[in-house]
Amino acid sequence: MFYFLVFIITLILAVVFTILVKYWARELKIVDKPVSQRKIHQTKIPLLGGIAIFLAFFTVVYLVRNELVAGDLEYQHWLGFFIGACFLMIGGYLDDKYNLKPILQIIFPLCAIFFVIAGGIGITKITNPFGGLIYLDQWKIPIMEWKNGIGYFVVLADGFTILWLLGMMYTTKLLDGIDGLVTGVTAIGGFIIFLFTMTTKYYQPDIGLAALILAAACLGFLIFNWHPAKIFLGEGGSLLLGYILGTLAIISGGKIAIALLIMGIPILDVVWTIIRRLASGKNPFKFSDKKHLHFRFLDIGLSQRQTVLIYYFFACVFGLSTLFLQSKGKIMALGILMIVMLMVAVGVVVLYKVKDKKV
Repeated sequence: MFYFLVFIITLILAVVFTILVKYWARELKIVDKPVSQRKIHQTKIPLLGGIAIFLAFFTVVYLVRNELVAGDLEYQHWLGFFIGACFLMIGGYLDDKYNLKPILQIIFPLCAIFFVIAGGIGITKITNPFGGLIYLDQWKIPIMEWKNGIGYFVVLADGFTILWLLGMMYTTKLLDGIDGLVTGVTAIGGFIIFLFTMTTKYYQPDIGLAALILAAACLGFLIFNWHPAKIFLGEGGSLLLGYILGTLAIISGGKIAIALLIMGIPILDVVWTIIRRLASGKNPFKFSDKKHLHFRFLDIGLSQRQTVLIYYFFACVFGLSTLFLQSKGKIMALGILMIVMLMVAVGVVVLYKVKDKKV
């Protein structure tokens, strides 16, 4: 009953905040105009939607804060996490209003990651699929004195955290091209992490509660973000969802494989996009196009809703597999996911060329 009440309260708050933010964005004229080739909507759509998810998520996190420090987590972890999210909201607002250059956009995700690490969140060990653990906290570089102690940059652990969170944030950022896609996949991710951390073997009720709050906040926003969308996530929102999901994967004990399987198709699409743009001599983060897999689905005749449901299906199937697989099984699942991604991509390209010839 407690989890159900938390879910309902978060959902209602997300709906209320979304309505308010939608009105506020229109008043400020912070809207997404269909002026570039990457835009597929026909009218002006309010941005800043991520602020609604941010407000709903952290309001409820504050209300249940005592439940979130029942395990290994402390208030300083959540404080660093919250401050980092604030930087994403500030950067997102500025980008939605002033269309910042890529070199300025990346400042805010880096600041967010800095506060996550400063708050004490990081990956110190990962499971070795062949047995035992791999420790990442052996190589430390002292950087400052803090409260009668020394602060260290843990090269492997902090370096991995930086790359992981940047990767998750830019995956959700680049995936945000179709109504409801990022929001729905993140909601699925939240539910799966909730289910995983509620199992007897991996019981972590504090992480599960935070994941449930994330899922509820996303679903409340999805009511307005489902096609045809009444509001968009905006820059801050698209980064925020990857940031929260990626951080939950870390604080749940380094369950990176879970997030990889949930976000597998989008991550592989981003990796392919970066390789493709680099090969053509273009900046992978500055240049935008409509060659992402979700746009290819639209090109072969699928609707936005059908495309989104395909992504939801893969996120559910591969994400739920984590509830039953051990470390080696998850690696096999990742391999299968890569094969599926390759088959889907080749199939879509072939269908696109066939359709193009007919036209």
